Amino acid sequence: MTAKIRNTQEIYDDAAAKWWSDELRWVRTLKNLVPARLNYFDRHIDWAGKHVLDLGCAGGFMAEAMAQRGAQVTGIDPAKEAIAVARSHAAQSGLAIRYDTGTGEALPYGEARFDAVVCVDVLEHVSDLQQVLHEVARVLKPGGLFLYDTINRNFVSRLATITLAEDILGLLPRGTHDPEMFIKPNELTNRLQGAGLTPGRMTGLGPTGLSRRLDFTFGVLPLKQVIYIGTAQKPKAMT
Repeated sequence: MTAKIRNTQEIYDDAAAKWWSDELRWVRTLKNLVPARLNYFDRHIDWAGKHVLDLGCAGGFMAEAMAQRGAQVTGIDPAKEAIAVARSHAAQSGLAIRYDTGTGEALPYGEARFDAVVCVDVLEHVSDLQQVLHEVARVLKPGGLFLYDTINRNFVSRLATITLAEDILGLLPRGTHDPEMFIKPNELTNRLQGAGLTPGRMTGLGPTGLSRRLDFTFGVLPLKQVIYIGTAQKPKAMT
């Protein structure tokens, strides 16, 4: 029996042409996460005029939302088709967002370039988490913020994300995640510190209701068993 392929990232290019159409339920799910993420991140940053990197931007949902708040946004993702669609949609929307193709392990930017790096639904997919965090720290300005969410690694998160979301409800394509790549909060704290970043508080993120289309809507939650969201900061004077 052939083993299931996990951590399949081709889905972002495959869905690129329909990214902004609202035709694909799983893409609508990603879009519906944006308000909850911003509700949390808005507590920590005033976006206006800030140079922000959207690391793992896919088709541009978060990038456009931050640009609409006045941030000067650069998005980067390895999915070339998704980047092309993101670039086209931003132009149609009159948003001056720069989009690049690349990975978090080798960001094509100089040191201390950004006031903030946003990285949502990404850390549990990367091939070298510690290298990505070192790159984040490198491109952040002193005092800059790392704003992220990711998935906890435990039985509950595996049940919710793989069994329910992928295999039963179809909220995500099967094979999107590899549960072995999920990250426990204490592990991420250690990795952030290893990259020279100072971890902030973490909290949960998850479903809080249903839309008229019976899609989940999301909000900040007190429990971190499945998705958790948080911040870290680059010290103003790194040693």
